[in-house]
Amino acid sequence: MSGNTNPDDLEHIAAIARPSAMTRLRNYFLTGLIIAGPLGITAYLTWSIIQWVDGWMKPLIPRVYNPDTYLPFPVPGVGLIVAFLALVLIGFLTANIAGKTLVSYGELLLGRMPVVRNLYSGLKQIFETVLAERSNSFKKAAIIPYPRPGLWAIVFIATDARGEVAHHLASSGNDVTAVFLPTTPNPTSGFLLFVPKNEIIELDMSVEDAAKLVISAGLVSPEYDKLARLEEEGQKGKQGEAKASRA
Repeated sequence: MSGNTNPDDLEHIAAIARPSAMTRLRNYFLTGLIIAGPLGITAYLTWSIIQWVDGWMKPLIPRVYNPDTYLPFPVPGVGLIVAFLALVLIGFLTANIAGKTLVSYGELLLGRMPVVRNLYSGLKQIFETVLAERSNSFKKAAIIPYPRPGLWAIVFIATDARGEVAHHLASSGNDVTAVFLPTTPNPTSGFLLFVPKNEIIELDMSVEDAAKLVISAGLVSPEYDKLARLEEEGQKGKQGEAKASRA
C-alpha cells in the first residue's frame, strides 16, 4: 500500500467496518432477550407455583386467619407459607412414638386397599430415595457409551444394582451401577439403565451443570479448567502417599 492514501478510501473502509443501524438494533435486542428472558421465565414459574399452592391451601384456611378476609386484595404466598408450616408440623408430630404408631396404622389400612397400596408404596419409596438425607441419589454426573459404542450420553449415577437385578447380572463378572439417562430438553423423563462400572466415566461437573447441558442440547457447557484439575489430582496423590508412608 502506498503512503498516499485517499481519504475517501479510508472513509469507505470505516463505513464498511462500522456495523449498520439494523445490526446494532439486532444485537441490542438479543442482549436484552438474554438478560430478560431467564428473569421473566423464572418470575413466571415462581408466580405460577405460588398461585397453584394458594389455590389448594387458601380454601382450607379458616376465614378468621385468612388475611384476604380483611383486605380488599388477595395476599399471594399465604397458602405457600401455610403449606410449609403444615409440612413442618406433620414432620414434628410423626417424629415421636405416638406419631409413628399412627402412621403405621394408616399404612396398614392403605395396605389392605388393592389399588391404593401399590400407588402409595411406589410413591413413598420414590420420595424416600430422592429426599432422604441418607440417600446418595444423583450426586454425580457421568458419560456412558449410548446407544452404541462411539456415541456418548450424559447420565446421573443413582446407586449400585441391588436385589434380583444384581443377582442375575452378577454372572457378567462386572459390578453394575444403576444410572438415569435424561432426555433433551426435559431431563425429568428418561431411561433407567444398568451399566458396568468400567464403562462409566465420572465427570467433575455437578448434576446441576449436567442438567443444564442436557436441557440446552449442548449449548450451555460448564467451564473446565484442566490444569487446575491436574493440580488437584496431584495434590490428592501426594496426600495419599504421605498417609501411606505414615501408616
